[in-house]
Amino acid sequence: MAGDPAHDISHVRRVVQNTLQLTEAEHGNIAVTVPAAWLHDCISVAKNSPQRGQASKLAAQEAVRFLAALQYPAALLPAIHHAIEAHSFSANIETESLEACIVQDADRLEALGAIGIARCFLTGGSMGTPLHDLADPFARHREPDDRRFTVDHFYCKLLGLVDTMKTAAGQAEARRRTEYMQGFLKQLDEEIGPAQPPSESSPG
Repeated sequence: MAGDPAHDISHVRRVVQNTLQLTEAEHGNIAVTVPAAWLHDCISVAKNSPQRGQASKLAAQEAVRFLAALQYPAALLPAIHHAIEAHSFSANIETESLEACIVQDADRLEALGAIGIARCFLTGGSMGTPLHDLADPFARHREPDDRRFTVDHFYCKLLGLVDTMKTAAGQAEARRRTEYMQGFLKQLDEEIGPAQPPSESSPG
């Protein structure tokens, strides 16, 4: 996606793989979940775009148009539309089917674990966001702000995703990946060392 390298074709492929695993575990309809996973990001909206909240709606509309042109079974299109529209964190649309829950969980798993860490820093770097606040790297004494510091994104969003998972299989995998991220942050804390007072902070 333009302006958001963490949402490239490799991201889509991993979401599809997550979707296949969750669909099998949760006994979902693969004819809904898999096309929804493949097409969930088919419309490109940059991470910092004011239209970001509309991305999943636009993708859902385009996906249904594309599938209809391929003569995909019409009866499945509304369910695919909903699964795509509801997958987005920023859209804040309530899931109304098992298949929508599966696709949403599959996409959110991408923000957790080792791949979640990699994508977080990839996005922060692409947007020119500093790694962390020198005076308080882990937002212990301030409100986290991921528009200013990349590490803050863990506290603004990533560590809380486990509580938003809708399927049992998704929850179990999210807990495992969240624990991995917490271990990473502990190691990062040890490597960064003591926080620097603001007067001692310097660029770079």
